[in-house]
Amino acid sequence: MEVKEITSIEKTPIKPKIIGLTGGIGSGKTTVANYFKSKGIPVYISDIEAKKVMNFPEIINKIVTFFGSEILGENNYIDREKLASIVFNNPDKLKQLNAIVHPAVKKHFDKWVLNNDKFPYLIKETAILFESGSYKDCDSIISVSAPLETRISRVLERDKTTREKVLRRINNQLSDEERIAKSQYVIINKELEMTKIQVDTLINLLKDK
Repeated sequence: MEVKEITSIEKTPIKPKIIGLTGGIGSGKTTVANYFKSKGIPVYISDIEAKKVMNFPEIINKIVTFFGSEILGENNYIDREKLASIVFNNPDKLKQLNAIVHPAVKKHFDKWVLNNDKFPYLIKETAILFESGSYKDCDSIISVSAPLETRISRVLERDKTTREKVLRRINNQLSDEERIAKSQYVIINKELEMTKIQVDTLINLLKDK
């Protein structure tokens, strides 16, 4: 039997675990995400990154091809308010927009994961984790929750809107109960210092997984 000399052994890269972070409007998931970041853990803020992706020339071209040049602003970037007004009450056009943007964001996220592959886990923050189906790519999920009145007061302060509009937005999202039932971890974000303690505990827990 011939024995071949082994000169090198290729190691399979270890992919970081993906931890989904989600929560309803006013829950404070951005606060939680920023605290994770302050602890040196990479966090992908989907809404911010999606806005960057929509400024890529190839994505702008695809959107303009479907929606027309009237959705361009003065700087030749997508005018998000115009685009939102078009898709808001038009499910077919919203579906088409998502078909353009979501795959591009997924590709962008996958590249981000590769660029952070030295970390044992990464956080992916998104409000529509379950609705978009991206929860399927997560190894575990954290839901951020808060009492209803706390959520309402936060959004009123932040967006200078009306209570009725805030409640409408909350009712159009998954309930906290639905999110929690589908999640492995829950952070109750009512008092900031208590939230930090919960996140610190979770960081230690995830480190040992």
